[in-house]
Amino acid sequence: MFKAKVKISNPTDPNRFFEEDFCVDTGALYSLAPEDRLQEIGVKPLHSRDLLLADGRRDRRLLGEALFTLREFNETFTCPIVFGPKDSLFLLGATALENFGVEADPANQKLKPVLAIIGGFRASRRGMK
Repeated sequence: MFKAKVKISNPTDPNRFFEEDFCVDTGALYSLAPEDRLQEIGVKPLHSRDLLLADGRRDRRLLGEALFTLREFNETFTCPIVFGPKDSLFLLGATALENFGVEADPANQKLKPVLAIIGGFRASRRGMK
């Protein structure tokens, strides 16, 4: 596992945000941040989800949406985020990675663009061949 700097903003008021090093976790469907940090910037829960934790336990957690910014790609997208316990890790999950069109490169410990196939057509980030 490696970390990536992610800016998390309130989707209705992007001036309310925090920036943290998130652990890139391709085994997690959703991204996760401590609920108190999300509440501080006014991110609202929209749903709840039953989740299977890495240690095998099940938990029901709140799920909201936030603006995610990956500065190295100069892009911002709305992504789902789980309201984790107060002292939880910051995790960047597979859904956010897919939204940005990137994958984890553990050998070089960075995110890298991927070529996506959509409906039989190839789509890529600008500059990819």
